[in-house]
Amino acid sequence: MPLVSTELVSAGAVRLARHDWGGDGDPIVLAHATGFRGLIWRPLAERLVAAGRRVWSFDFRGHGDSDPSPDGYAWERFADDVLAVLDGLGLAGDPALLGVGHSKGAAALLLAELAAPGTLRRAWCYEPVVIPGEPRGPQVDFPLARSARRRRTRWASPDEAQRSWASRAPLDVLDAACLAAYVDGGLRSRPDGTWELKCDPNDEAAVYEYASAHRLWPERGALGTRVRIVCGERSDAVTPGLGARLAAGIPNATLEVMPGLGHFGPLEDPAAATASILAFDAETR
Repeated sequence: MPLVSTELVSAGAVRLARHDWGGDGDPIVLAHATGFRGLIWRPLAERLVAAGRRVWSFDFRGHGDSDPSPDGYAWERFADDVLAVLDGLGLAGDPALLGVGHSKGAAALLLAELAAPGTLRRAWCYEPVVIPGEPRGPQVDFPLARSARRRRTRWASPDEAQRSWASRAPLDVLDAACLAAYVDGGLRSRPDGTWELKCDPNDEAAVYEYASAHRLWPERGALGTRVRIVCGERSDAVTPGLGARLAAGIPNATLEVMPGLGHFGPLEDPAAATASILAFDAETR
């Protein structure tokens, strides 16, 4: 099992937590979904390292051990985080690099490539959140934003949090190892002995408010990256139909639908997701 090491790196005025999973071989950088953090990838990172890859993940601003954003949560700021991590690792433009992203993390990879063409040659994107149409301003009443603001933030212990999350939607679908990784990396202890979420619900809500404000849909045709759009067969977020429309608008994109999975696919079946990532890696070398 690889031992992860974490360091803080700069993305302008923001410090990001970057996680080094070790390994040898071609590099893979993992970008997490809203509300999670880079350590959620442990079950996949372990498999990728075992398969002969060099692996990193990181916490986006406002998540995990990274700083809150000083200038809001427009999704272009998450693209800035991707670029800072890749530049800091000396991987920007490396043809061997494979970017792997989930949900907002996948969208951030593609937005980073739009901002700095040639940065990312290959990207495996599980349900990147790309809403059809022209960009709109922040949607304060976006349903996921409303839900985030109501999220419980404190528990008596990590065990209590894990039992709670495992018993109810949406996290009840997570693979046991992925849920354990979420608990291990997603909580911090408080002076009073309780435990709280590292991702502030108000920050998470602000991220969701900007889900329809970025420019990926109208500008996706400018992407030169080889992209695999992956959707869960059961997803009600980025459905296979929407994934097909998105892939059709990206010149070098293909679509894969993973049977039996929903929007949390990589965290529901990390073995199947790893197999898909490695297959795409082999196809695009």
